[in-house]
Amino acid sequence: MTPVWAAAALAPGEGAAAGLTDPGTATGAGSLAWLLIALPLAGCIVLLVGGRALDRVGHLVGCATVVAAFVVGLVVFFSTTSSGADARISTLHLWNWFSAGSMTVDLGLWLDPLSLTFVLLITGVGSLIHVYSIGYMAHDAERRKFFGYLNLFVAAMLLLVLGDNFVSLYFGWEGVGLASYLLIGFWSDRPSAATAAKKAFLMNRVGDVGLALGIFLLFRELGTVTYAGVFAGIGRLAEQSPATVTAIALLLLLGACGKSGQVPLQAWLPDAMEGPTPVSALIHAATMVTAGVYLIARSNPIYDLTSTGRLVVTIVGAVTLLLGCVAGCAKDDIKKVLAYSTVSQIGYMFLAVGLGANVYALGILHLLTHGFFKAGLFLGAGSVMHAMNDDVDMRRFGGLWRRMPITFVTFALGYLALIGFPLLSGYFSKDPIIEAAFAAGGVRGALLGGAALLGAGLTAFYMTRLMIMTFFGESRWEHLTAPDGRAYHPHESPAVMTGPMIVLAIGSVGAGAFLALGHRLANWLAPSLGAFEEPEPPISATLITIATLVLIAVGVVLAYLFVGRRPVPVERPARVNPMIAFARADAGGNAVNETLVARPGMVLGRLLVATDARGVDGLVNGTAGGLAALSGGWRRWQNGFVRSYALSMLSGTLVVAVALLLVRSS
Repeated sequence: MTPVWAAAALAPGEGAAAGLTDPGTATGAGSLAWLLIALPLAGCIVLLVGGRALDRVGHLVGCATVVAAFVVGLVVFFSTTSSGADARISTLHLWNWFSAGSMTVDLGLWLDPLSLTFVLLITGVGSLIHVYSIGYMAHDAERRKFFGYLNLFVAAMLLLVLGDNFVSLYFGWEGVGLASYLLIGFWSDRPSAATAAKKAFLMNRVGDVGLALGIFLLFRELGTVTYAGVFAGIGRLAEQSPATVTAIALLLLLGACGKSGQVPLQAWLPDAMEGPTPVSALIHAATMVTAGVYLIARSNPIYDLTSTGRLVVTIVGAVTLLLGCVAGCAKDDIKKVLAYSTVSQIGYMFLAVGLGANVYALGILHLLTHGFFKAGLFLGAGSVMHAMNDDVDMRRFGGLWRRMPITFVTFALGYLALIGFPLLSGYFSKDPIIEAAFAAGGVRGALLGGAALLGAGLTAFYMTRLMIMTFFGESRWEHLTAPDGRAYHPHESPAVMTGPMIVLAIGSVGAGAFLALGHRLANWLAPSLGAFEEPEPPISATLITIATLVLIAVGVVLAYLFVGRRPVPVERPARVNPMIAFARADAGGNAVNETLVARPGMVLGRLLVATDARGVDGLVNGTAGGLAALSGGWRRWQNGFVRSYALSMLSGTLVVAVALLLVRSS
């Protein structure tokens, strides 16, 4: 099935032959969709404006509005599932937003299987993280403000996925960036948190410029920014100017790379772990970092028309998944290991959505399963931190499974799902991406499939290393004190924190099978992304699965041999081999950005300052100084003595007389 809105992008007459129609107008439960954004936004306004009077109940208000949005999302979702496949796309017009010259933008909602899938992910996982935050932030004096920021983020993310045009998407995109900045730097009294927030904000601006230019180019070429209008006219634009479509695709990709932490804009995401752990779970595991995947999937009619654009997307995904794995292998900060795991897993999603029209659904499938197990892993990491005086250094952990059995079991299930253990969620979502990569065929397929396969082995290594250092082996914390000087007293977290972890662990186990078997998710997404086609790799899919499981087993065994059978040093060795040094240096991410952007920017800044100071200011100041000197010279002639004035008049008369004589003689 071709996406409904892409009908006009096909060859003339093809859309009509397929019996495709324009999106309908939302009715019934669909007309309530505006509440999805309004509820968390209202919660944000109440919490941030209400003041200290709401300190005791602010967390309840924040949770209630997001849970209510989840309920509304379920109502709209089930109302849509009861419709036929051709009637599952509708729009809800809210109001005329603004006009600028020939550009008129309305604020409306686009309700289709893709947007509703993201709605359930954002509000469902968001509700669990809100509940978890009640316990995690219980002793924070600014808890009310924290929940206000969380609600702002959820509202912006919902606008991003529900808007019916690229301007609405961009508005939500920037709202997510603002909320991310506020949440990462929530503990702004910590210099590292303030720096991380600014770094995330600035690096995202680089990607946002690309997205904005892409939207400008769409409007210039097509005269519209609505999804229906853009996707209806993009086919004609591709016939007239294929290079323009490729440029649009690459600009949109730049925006996606910034928000999703992909090469070359990935360096902000690990540093963003300075924010509270619920922020890491919500923003950097389940929602914000998946916005780039959503953008590419939503723009599938554009990418279907440019093979170059799709190729670049797959290259970015393959390179990122490997660099994320390498960096994760040598980190000792539990949250940064998970952060680089997120970078890597988003790389798998980019690889999937870049492979072509018939496998977009694989990227969304992995996005959903990743939302369960990675959010659960981050919450598990937060539970460990809660028990270990907020310490994040795994070298100080060890043997925690005895003290924290619920955290251990839920974390272990998320770990197994992430590495692709058979029959858990990651197995059903990541393995098909590896098969689809090989199915690309030729050298391209071999390289992409090989990268995805190697990434599976590296993921097993660094995640097993994390499990061993945190939960197994010697209880190193017994002989140490925390950085704040207190002794460690590890204990299980309260039920308000472990409850959401248990729910996410259940999703880590069963969500993959539920969504993948029978192509349930792919068939649901067909009206949005087109019909799913089983990839046919040049070698047997069974052999690829066996090779994947073998590499996973090798990764687990190597982690046991290098970490499990050796004492974990409490202090980091001063000298390490170049490979470990490369991994500890964020796989070159910061170095590349500093070399290509930061340092040239600083040099350019100094040059501009010097040009301004010595050139522009020098010219202005020099002119002023010259006039002042001239004025000073002339001022000496005005001395108030009559004899001086008489001499001046006589001198002038003589000069005039001499000039006249010279003229007459000539």
